[in-house]
Amino acid sequence: MKGKETPDESRTISTAVKIRGLLPSLSRAEQRVGKIIIDEAATAAAMTITELAKRAHTSETTVIRFCRAIGVSGYPELRLRLAAEAGRVQDDQAQEAVGSDISLSDDLGQVVKTIAYADARAVEDTAAQLDLDALGRVIAAIAEARRVDVYGVGASAFVAQDFQQKLHRIGLTAYAWSDLHLALTSAALLREGDVAVGISHTGTTMDTIEAFAEAGRRGATTVALTNFPKSPITRVADLVLTTAARETTFRSGAMASRLAQLTVVDCVFVGVAQRTYERTKSALEATRDAVRSRRTKSDRGRW
Repeated sequence: MKGKETPDESRTISTAVKIRGLLPSLSRAEQRVGKIIIDEAATAAAMTITELAKRAHTSETTVIRFCRAIGVSGYPELRLRLAAEAGRVQDDQAQEAVGSDISLSDDLGQVVKTIAYADARAVEDTAAQLDLDALGRVIAAIAEARRVDVYGVGASAFVAQDFQQKLHRIGLTAYAWSDLHLALTSAALLREGDVAVGISHTGTTMDTIEAFAEAGRRGATTVALTNFPKSPITRVADLVLTTAARETTFRSGAMASRLAQLTVVDCVFVGVAQRTYERTKSALEATRDAVRSRRTKSDRGRW
């Protein structure tokens, strides 16, 4: 398998965003530490290691292991990061919204505010933590590919279809598969020079992983798009692109993750379009002309 790309650590990524992505890969005790930091970053920054360990019902040793698991040298560095990030927060209401969930007592105005903020934050956080080196390699692979297979089920299937439609419209041979049998038979026909993209918010969807792994065995370059950088799908991926979405009550696996995925898909699409500008321009003009007659005229008589 080709070497898997790792995130560019030189880019600034919110500590809470990083922890949220790594949470499923941590032990239960470490997860308790992480959830306290995600939900109460400013408070956690003021805690000693003993206080945080007690609050999380665990040991100081576990807190130290947690720090190493998220890529910091120790608890002093973690506290400094949390304090610095808390100091940059200007909008207290927004901070409250992103850390809260939708409850049965919330009025409609609060529901709208929470959803809008969560969706906007998912897009912003995804863009901030996106690995530009991996993104560039994905763009290059797709731009030069003989064929692109995109796998996704459930909510991710809509993103897969959107990606396939974008690529197809600029002249690339691309297919989107949500049925496992169809995905496996298609993956079995891939070879070196092809690209397979597996889209899974959790990174644990077996149907997507199985087709994705089959494509890799056939020699295709495999690209995983997931919210969790240490999830099972990344273990069979050559390149990994991550989102940074936080779901709220009633919306698990739904809009925030989909918007974050679409953000990454758009970045890949535009990058491919740039690299294949003349072909893209010609294809877009041809496809635009093909559907022009299916549009109604405006009040001014223009299309």
